[in-house]
This record gives sequence, C-alpha cells and structure tokens, in this order.
Amino acid sequence: MAYTRGNLAVKEKVAERSYPSQRYRETTKVVTRRSTLPIREKLLYMMTVVVCVAIMGGLLLQNSTLYNIKRQMYNLNTQIQAINVQVKEMSIRKEKLEQQIPQEAAKLGYVEPVEEGFHVKLPAGTDN
Repeated sequence: MAYTRGNLAVKEKVAERSYPSQRYRETTKVVTRRSTLPIREKLLYMMTVVVCVAIMGGLLLQNSTLYNIKRQMYNLNTQIQAINVQVKEMSIRKEKLEQQIPQEAAKLGYVEPVEEGFHVKLPAGTDN
C-alpha cells in the first residue's frame, strides 16, 4: 500500500490506459495570409528611413567638422608651446651675446668714450 499524504487508507488509483480506438485523427491547420502593405504606406516608411539617414549623416558630418577644428586647435597649441620654448632659448642666447659685446669690441680695438653723450662729427664744409 502506498503512503499518500500521510494517509495509509487511501486506495491506489490504477492508471487507465485504455484509449478509444479511432480510425482517423482530425487535424486542423490554420492558414494565415499576409496582406501586403499599400504603396502609400511603403513610401511613407521608406521616406521616414531616408529622412532619418539624412539627419544622421548631417550630424555625422557636423561632428567630423568639429573634430577637425578641435584637432587643428590642439596642433596649433603644441606649435605655440614649441615656439615659446625657442623664444626663451633665443632670449637667453641674446643675453649671453650682449654680455660678450664689450669683450669682443675690446678685441677688435674699440674703446669706450670718456665723456657721456653723443658726439657727431660734421664735415668741414657744412654750416650750422
């Protein structure tokens, strides 16, 4: 005897496996026909897709233009920084050369004037 949900007094059910004999089996098949879309609706969908693609293309073109401008700005900034470094190096070189002017002048035989001011020699034939 089987133990069914805590009750031993329950009688087991014998599975009935007797099928009624049938000579044929009735089957049904549902056939659905898809209706085609009208031409106007097709054109509407196609134009919607074309407009969306055109808008996306315009946005992509504008984005690429902005990217090119930003890239050029970045390149110009790097060039400006490189030129600023060169300017600093040249100003240091200029200061060094300015300090060497009196030494080079002395080597070439120039002397500093004793009196301050500008002395201009005029030719003898001019009247002032």
